[in-house]
Amino acid sequence: DPKGEPRLGGTCLNVGCIPSKALLASSEEFEKIGHHVADHGIQVGIVSIDIKKMLARKDEIVNKMTGGISFLFRKNKVTSIKGHASFAGKTADGYQIKITGKDAGSITAKNVIIATGSKARHLPNIPVDNVLVCDNEGALKFDSLPKRLGVIGAGVIGLELGSVWRRLGADVTVIEYLDRILPGMDGEVAKQFQRILTKQRIGFKLGTKVLSVETDGKVCK
Repeated sequence: DPKGEPRLGGTCLNVGCIPSKALLASSEEFEKIGHHVADHGIQVGIVSIDIKKMLARKDEIVNKMTGGISFLFRKNKVTSIKGHASFAGKTADGYQIKITGKDAGSITAKNVIIATGSKARHLPNIPVDNVLVCDNEGALKFDSLPKRLGVIGAGVIGLELGSVWRRLGADVTVIEYLDRILPGMDGEVAKQFQRILTKQRIGFKLGTKVLSVETDGKVCK
């Protein structure tokens, strides 16, 4: 968690699907009020967004759900051991697992499921500081609206987070090495989705390779 304490839920719940969907929902409401409710005869004044409050809502959702997992563990008598685990050997009783960290020790288990989650793969020659050059974790916690945002890679996560900040007012350009978005997904679906995103004023540079990113402390290029 933000304080450095171990937390259940893995990448999806903490820095993936759940927080990104929370921000997508907030940005969708913002766009509806600012651009679409007039079609229903609803008149509103100038619409603004409180980024910090939006992020606080996202964090509250994550905290509630991680707390829910802890509750289910206790309810179903599942023991949660916090730390880093490694195999230390095997005996007739099962695998020996060494644990370092908060709950240091060792346990023996007949069967083991390895579910380590995922981590963003950073590109060579592009140092990530999660201030100006961000991975998915940094893009979930901008403390202010970026004026311009470049998204390297037209995968699901990049397009989701690009959509969030575009709806809120950022000028977003997606840069993809291949000649299409959403590699690995159905080509027709990807084609139609790109049309939708283009109507939302997201720019695309396909067939484009990013060689490096330079920063001057304020912007990237």
